[in-house]
Amino acid sequence: MSRFLSSLARSCARHPWRTVAVWLVVLVALFSYAGKLDGQYVDDFRLPGSDAQAAADLLGDSFPVQAGGSATVVLAVEDGSLRDAAAAAAIHETLDEVAGLDHVVAVSDPLAAGMVSPDDRIAYATVRYDRDVSELGKADFDRLHGTVATLARDGVQAEVGGPLAGWEQATETSSEQIGLLVAVVVLLFAFGSVIAMLLPIGMALFALVVGETLILIVAAATHVPTSASSLAAMIGLGVGIDYSLFIVTRFREARRDGTPVVGSAAVASGTAGTAVLFAGTVVIIAISGLWISGIWAVGMLGLAAAIVVATSIVSALTLLPALLGLLGRWIDRLRVPFVGRSRERGHATSSARWAHTVTRHPVTAAVAGTAVLMVLAAPVLSMRLGQADQGTQPLQTSQRQAYDLLAEGFGPGFNGPLLVVASEPNSHAGPQVNALHAAIATTPGVAAVTDPVVNPDGDVAVFEAMPTTAPQDAATATLVHRLRTDVLPAATAGSDVEVLVGGTTAGFVDLDHQMAQRLPILIGAVVLLAFVLLMVAFRSILVPLKAAIMNLLSVAAAYGVIVAVFQWGWGRDIVGLSDTVPIVSWVPMLLFAILFGLSMDYEVFLLSRIREEYGRTGDPRGSVANGLAATARVITAAALIMIAVFLAFVGNPEPVTKMVGLGLAAAVLIDATLVRMLLVPSLMVLMGRANWWLPRWLDRVLPGERLEVPATPPRVPVPPAPPVTGAPRELVGTRDR
Repeated sequence: MSRFLSSLARSCARHPWRTVAVWLVVLVALFSYAGKLDGQYVDDFRLPGSDAQAAADLLGDSFPVQAGGSATVVLAVEDGSLRDAAAAAAIHETLDEVAGLDHVVAVSDPLAAGMVSPDDRIAYATVRYDRDVSELGKADFDRLHGTVATLARDGVQAEVGGPLAGWEQATETSSEQIGLLVAVVVLLFAFGSVIAMLLPIGMALFALVVGETLILIVAAATHVPTSASSLAAMIGLGVGIDYSLFIVTRFREARRDGTPVVGSAAVASGTAGTAVLFAGTVVIIAISGLWISGIWAVGMLGLAAAIVVATSIVSALTLLPALLGLLGRWIDRLRVPFVGRSRERGHATSSARWAHTVTRHPVTAAVAGTAVLMVLAAPVLSMRLGQADQGTQPLQTSQRQAYDLLAEGFGPGFNGPLLVVASEPNSHAGPQVNALHAAIATTPGVAAVTDPVVNPDGDVAVFEAMPTTAPQDAATATLVHRLRTDVLPAATAGSDVEVLVGGTTAGFVDLDHQMAQRLPILIGAVVLLAFVLLMVAFRSILVPLKAAIMNLLSVAAAYGVIVAVFQWGWGRDIVGLSDTVPIVSWVPMLLFAILFGLSMDYEVFLLSRIREEYGRTGDPRGSVANGLAATARVITAAALIMIAVFLAFVGNPEPVTKMVGLGLAAAVLIDATLVRMLLVPSLMVLMGRANWWLPRWLDRVLPGERLEVPATPPRVPVPPAPPVTGAPRELVGTRDR
């Protein structure tokens, strides 16, 4: 594979304009095709096989109005009563205007229906739409909120909650721009050259544009969730910059050795490019594992991220060599003041000293690194899966104020009612439904039950049960399980009535259960595939085994960080979180798929350099020292860029986005420091030549060749054993004097 990539890069570098022209034609064709299709993002969080989904499907057939999207308009006055003549008249007039909004099919009258708190200060009206919330948008929320906000002039506070309120904060953020700005600064310090800095940035942006266009084309054919674009940008910017950074780094090294531009591009692609191809493939496999969740939207998130990673790989292996062929002679031009060669030599010396220290004291390094990882991962033992309800939104938002008012006037459970759907085929379900209604009303944990509504055929009835606890509380999930396993079977024993507990809250409970079941399957599948790929690439058993264990530990440590911050509340003010929240059930699966793949970037880049040194010298300890010293600086720069991109998303007001951003940033920080710079080299020194042991029969069976080939002839002899004195000449950023 390395020979093929070298030949491909050599061809692209020799004919740069032809390669650039092909890519431009591809981009224009994709833009044109995507524009004709007009793809739109649509959220489809169906959960096939769950009770909540079955209840929603039954409602769609029997009560089309009930099956559409909804919003809750919460009304409140500080003094007096909502039933006062002036306030009541203003409320009725405003709700009549709401009934005339686009897609609105029904609006309840809170004063007539008794949806008023005991002190007459708080009430709520339900607004129903003719389509699902995923098919509506921020414009529908803004129209509703703008209409009811006019009640303020009559002394009535009106806030919008419910499912539609999820669109309130659907605005563009500057997360990507912040991440790019930090990446520019890091690359300037890493390279000291404007041209060398612009190449990774430009490549990442170009690959992201191509990838996002492909995602839009996919969105024209099927449902792609609205968050797919943001996730693709988050992952695409990180890997796009990193992959180009690795290749440009090796190109600069080859140029400093006196290799011609075309030859340097071939060397860089044959070594770092091969590592990029392999690491990117692992990322794609890991992220594609999200289909194991069984949820279409989650699987599509994985597909969207995989598309951007794939475009980053292909462009780095073809377009980047062409650009290096055009600009390679001036790769170190336009140097940044005060970031000169002395600074680069200083970084090189620091890297060599660190490598020397770790390889001289491998036991201490391994014990210290493992201890820190175990401490960071400890909180994961108390992880509680759940969902972040609207009570976790920023205090100034309308949905948060609606949530607080409902909890104040009626109790926290009114923010997450359970929908009870009962059916009895070919019969009228009236008497049985009444008995069921009474049984649920007397169940501990149920605060109130609405009157049943029966469909025109008389065979399906629906009513709401209000829990005494908030939607995200563990007690609410316990109530759902109790209703399904104890109360409902006992209440319907001896009859043909079938009962389902649905609604948003019950759907989240089903989602949590499914995610908890599928996460171990995802972990096992991804770890097994990564182990096999690493074994094929490095012709070793211990190297992939160690990599799998280290990656699992770094992911567990990242889980521990988000549990400590979001569930325990440690430092929650720093990330802008007003209240603690459970760990959203699909976040651990998403984080694992992304993190396990991304951690392979640094693993493969480091191991391929160590394996290259070992193949050249045969010295297990010296190869680890030289490989670590040669890659430490570039791995640090790549990690800083990743961390900056991910931390930028912590500024998003949405708690789930904060959780994903912080989890990814923490994992990359842990992986690039504790794991790659401490644990991996120390363990490889301790294992010595056993790192590269593989039974002969297995070597004959495994397909393919080793991942790496020597890139250049040795420049200086490597001592057979430490101490490692001075900086190896292979160090990133050094120059021949």
